[in-house]
Amino acid sequence: MSEKNLEYKVSFSTKIIAEIVSFVALATALSYIKVFSLPEGGSITAGSMVPILWLALRRGPKIGLFAATIYGLVQLAVEPFIVHPVQVLLDYPIAFGVLGLAGLFRNRPFVGVNIGIWSRFLAHFASGIIFFANYAPEGMHPIVYSAIYNGSYILPELAISIYIVYLLQESKALKIFL
Repeated sequence: MSEKNLEYKVSFSTKIIAEIVSFVALATALSYIKVFSLPEGGSITAGSMVPILWLALRRGPKIGLFAATIYGLVQLAVEPFIVHPVQVLLDYPIAFGVLGLAGLFRNRPFVGVNIGIWSRFLAHFASGIIFFANYAPEGMHPIVYSAIYNGSYILPELAISIYIVYLLQESKALKIFL
């Protein structure tokens, strides 16, 4: 391998890999605790995004984006809803991957949580407009349908996530083991 190729090689310590695996596993387990599920995908959970957001806030955007993308691929494996290859990209690795953007706001966790979750909403929103317009009730514009459909589970998830991150922030748990 040339020296130039080594510059772009991403490597994580064993500790970081173990942390990523643990947080993705915890997020996946929490995704099974559903308060409400929608028929074409999406659900309100027991804070399933929090472990990924927490990891991004603790370790920064590089690790956050990586772990969040892995989480999206795990969600694709365990609960797939597939209509098109581009939809799969938008609804899984991209939508979940952008949760890692929270890591850009390590000193402002509530901004990070909002950025990560609203970015996820935008990916699902675009997917809904492009690929799920035919599910819209007759006479309803696909943009309105996608906003209502995706907002109906993302907004409660945002509220749950902000509350849990607030509790973690107050307990100083975000800084533990760094």
